[in-house]
This record gives sequence, C-alpha cells and structure tokens, in this order.
Amino acid sequence: MSTVRIVFAPHIRPARARDGSEVPDWWLHQLLIVLADDAGHRAAPLWLRAVGHKRLLGRLGRPAADAEVSSGLLETAARLLRTAGTEVSAVDIEPASDDVPELRWDTVTARVRLAAATATRPPVTVSAEYGLALAAVAGAPVRVPDAVMDRLAVPVPGEDVLAPFLPAADARPPGGAGRERRFEPRNMAFTDGLDYWELAGSFSADGQRAGPDYSCAAADRSAVLAATVPEPAGSAVLVQAIYAEDYRGAAVTFRGQLRTTGLAGQAGLHLAASGPLPESTGTRSLLGHGSSPAAPGSSDWTWHEVTVAVPGEAAAIRFGISLAGPGRIELRDAELTPAPPGTRE
Repeated sequence: MSTVRIVFAPHIRPARARDGSEVPDWWLHQLLIVLADDAGHRAAPLWLRAVGHKRLLGRLGRPAADAEVSSGLLETAARLLRTAGTEVSAVDIEPASDDVPELRWDTVTARVRLAAATATRPPVTVSAEYGLALAAVAGAPVRVPDAVMDRLAVPVPGEDVLAPFLPAADARPPGGAGRERRFEPRNMAFTDGLDYWELAGSFSADGQRAGPDYSCAAADRSAVLAATVPEPAGSAVLVQAIYAEDYRGAAVTFRGQLRTTGLAGQAGLHLAASGPLPESTGTRSLLGHGSSPAAPGSSDWTWHEVTVAVPGEAAAIRFGISLAGPGRIELRDAELTPAPPGTRE
C-alpha cells in the first residue's frame, strides 16, 4: 500500500458519466483532491462530490488538532472508538474494480481499518468523502493500493503536486511549474472572455470553492457574477491573481465600474494580498484585504476603487468582484495600479 498525502486542488469540473462524457448537472459537479505519494514522487487525482459534502470536505488536509476539525460528529465518533479501546489505524481508498478509468466518488470506497488491543476488528466500508474526513479527525494515514497508483498516478518531478491536474486558468499561485509567471494583470477588458479570471468563494460553514449557487460570464467588455438560486450559500468571487513581487512594500489600487441588479447582501470590488500557498491546506494566509461595497438593490454603472497595502512577505495579489447573497454584479473598465504615496487604504 502507498501512504498518500491529501492536497486540495482549486478546481471543480462537471460531472462525468461512466463513459467519460460530461453530465450537465451542477448538483453532480466534482471537486478535485490530489493523492500525493511523496515517497514515490507521484500523485493521482480523486474526484469527490462538490455539493452536499462541504462539511466533510472542509476537514481534508487540516491537522487533526485544528479547532474546526476536532469538533463535531466525526471527532465524537473517533473519541467513542478510543473509549471502546478501538482506534482508526488507516483509511484505504479502494476502487470498485481493477479497471476503473479514474478515481471518483462513484468508483471508489473507503475502508476504515480499526485497531484494538485485544481483538481484530473488521474494516468498515464508507464513502470516500466520509472516510477521508474521518482519517483527518483521527490523525490516521490514508493509503492507496500500489497497483492502483501504478496505473493511475502520474509522475511529480518537482514540489508542485497540483501542476499535472490543473488547467492553466485554475493555476494557483499565478504561474507555477511549467507555467508563465504573471506579474501584471491580463484581460482586464474581458475581450478574451474570462481567460486569467477564476470563480472561487466560500460557503458559510467550511470554506469550499464556489459551487452551484453562483455563476459567471463575460460579454460586451464586462464580466458578471450572479447568484443562480434565490438563497445562495456563502459567497463567491470572480478574481484574477498575479505575483506580488513588483508591489511588495507599497500599496495597490483596484478600480472599476460596477452595475448591480437585485442585491440583497454584500457585493463590490475585492482586493487581497496573501502569503505563500501551503500544500497541506491549499489555503493562503490573508495578509491584507479590502473592498468597495455596492449599495443594496440595483444601480447603474458607478466607479468604485479600493486600496490595500502589500507586505514584504506577500506572494500573490487577488482582485475582482465579490457577491454574497442574491443578485447580480457586473464589472467593466477594471484597472490595477500602484497606489500613489499617501493614498488612504
């Protein structure tokens, strides 16, 4: 068995049927988790359900002592097992057959191995989402059969285990192994659609990527971010990311015109400076952020701007528009420039 490390990937894809064709149903969209075999310098993709499992997936890649991980029903289950003299010794990801084309929520299961001091406990079979989350709260290793890794894993020659699996538009940080490093904004007039822009966000409970409750598009030299349901969960951002080196120790200003329709929550310009990206969590440390909120309701095109300091340790700058709640927000004439000295943040 190969012991693997769980790495979040900032990518959601449409669902796939068993023949590999896409299924146009947001409720079946899939979130990419990378199973990294560091000892073997290889990694395999695992596609899990993005909708309906946010609370479970939010525990992956975090240490067992994390306050959010060590609370709730999963942690209670792990404590009950320990009280009964049984512990989760490992969680094995096993495919349904030897010829599955890829590791996916509907082609694999998780077998929870239980260890007891006085007796052998039979393994318990659960979903991949639940098994990986239980491994996180129990601090147990996750394993994959060597034969499966031999067949489905790809080589990882460097440290970036996400590079083989992410399309260029989803690259984090901006650039990376085998990709152009971006230091300046691109496609600010949206003449190339949403190239260099990405839809991301957080649900209120656990910080998953933006899902079916929000959508984005580009047309007529503007971009739109909109809720797709009357009561969307959490928030979403349509953002672009660049390296921060050229702006460190100074401040940047992001400005643009906004038009809104039917806003009932928070929305506006979004600007943030963040630190390096730890592979263990897939989440950057936020070093500074700001926003220029739009008023509730609807409004015609109006100029907005926001300024944020870029600390010396910043790795990336992310800028765009945000939306939390019902409604629609549009952006045009976007600009990111160094802020003049003395500009208030």
